[in-house]
Amino acid sequence: MKKSIQIGSAFIGIIVGAGFASGQEILQFFSSFGYLGIVGSVIAAILFAFLGMNLTQLGSRLQTQSHKDVIYHICGRYLGIFVDILITFFLFGVTVVMFSGAGAIFEEQFGLPAFVGSLFMAVITIASVTLNVQKVIGLISAITPFLLVLVILIAGYSLFHYDPSSIDMDAAVAKTSPAASNWVMGALLYVSYNIAAGVAMITVIGGTVKDHKVAGRGGIIGGLGLGLLILLINISMLTQLEKVADVAMPMITLSNEIHPVVGFLMAIVLIGMIYNTAVAMLYAFSARVVKPQKPSFKVFTVLFGVIAFIASFLGFVNLVGTVYPITGYLGILLIAAIIVSWFTYRKRT
Repeated sequence: MKKSIQIGSAFIGIIVGAGFASGQEILQFFSSFGYLGIVGSVIAAILFAFLGMNLTQLGSRLQTQSHKDVIYHICGRYLGIFVDILITFFLFGVTVVMFSGAGAIFEEQFGLPAFVGSLFMAVITIASVTLNVQKVIGLISAITPFLLVLVILIAGYSLFHYDPSSIDMDAAVAKTSPAASNWVMGALLYVSYNIAAGVAMITVIGGTVKDHKVAGRGGIIGGLGLGLLILLINISMLTQLEKVADVAMPMITLSNEIHPVVGFLMAIVLIGMIYNTAVAMLYAFSARVVKPQKPSFKVFTVLFGVIAFIASFLGFVNLVGTVYPITGYLGILLIAAIIVSWFTYRKRT
């Protein structure tokens, strides 16, 4: 069970930076649909648990060291090529979003120019990938509990101070910019882009365990943990929607409502989560283009990192609202392939 919990924690750590650490993602995909977003949160939790179980089990059964093996296994030769290309480029896109997100934190919380935060994140990410990525990846699960504690604190505070009569939900929702046409599609796209972003590292983590049942339990634990975080953050957003509807980092705004110290701690934790995700995404992207054993790997990693830093100037909110939904629609192919693979495996066994 201990190993399953470790896998689940790592699963959460990989997804959380790209998925909802800032709160902007939850705002666009769930909270912008009002109270129906809560139902969407529950649907997302179920999907995360199911897909996480399948990906970790596939990684375990195939003993994979790359997402390529799993993708071609579940998608076949021809569709596999398309999905592989999609995931590879999305890994780069998430790296760009993470650099931009760091810039938004530095600007909103510390009053520094956004490019300073983006540059800081780019430098430490590139350095980590080119020097010793294994030790860094090992830290992914360590930061997760701190985020969970802060999210529970924020959710409790928000609910305690929530006055339904003081908020015009329709007016607050009107101020938001939903990333999907409706709450069902919002939940589906949210899970879709997160799985597309995390599939590379999730399958590799599953490949470190030979017992596919242990790996599968880890995927379920991670998926349900993600669902709990989504639900708590979404509820926090809905109780304070008028305040967070038009800010880049809603979670920091909510943290500062409690106390500036809590806001500072949240900023530090978010930077840590963004860093973990950025390292995982840049490493996975670079490793898919150039084998890590080759001398040119470090050169290309630096080049990709610099390009991602330049692209991060497009703006965090714009990037979240553009990169994630597009990949979410395309990533539905991946979810469909995973579901078909699950039914095929059950029928065969």
